Amino acid sequence: MKVVRACVLALLVVLSCRPARVTPESSPTVGPATLARVYYWRAKPGKLAEYNRYVRDVAEPIDVEAQRRGAFISVTTYVARDTLSPWTHMHIFLLRDSAQLAGLTDALARARERLEPDSTRRRVRGEYLATLRDRVGDSTLEILR
Repeated sequence: MKVVRACVLALLVVLSCRPARVTPESSPTVGPATLARVYYWRAKPGKLAEYNRYVRDVAEPIDVEAQRRGAFISVTTYVARDTLSPWTHMHIFLLRDSAQLAGLTDALARARERLEPDSTRRRVRGEYLATLRDRVGDSTLEILR
């Protein structure tokens, strides 16, 4: 009997510690991803570490702000180890649907403006970014599973 009580008590503790289930209705970014928007960039020669810092210190807060407002489900940045790869950085935004896809660019721009309201500073930051990387391409992918 003591073993049964201990098992029931342990089960109740485990169940009570589970995080609350977040539904698509309660959060604009939750739900299965159906699309991925992928951007490929190549760090300019000698700028890999500097561009990594930029991604971490400047781009990441912008992404967090846009995600917080429902622009996308998640974003991951991959860095290629293969020096022969045409890209050094691949940013993958997971999106719920075509509405998020259609609004992604504007949502990121609005997040950038909220975090840096001064348009001159945003322009200077954009010019600096252009010294760090070159665009290789982009793609929109449907997620199969």
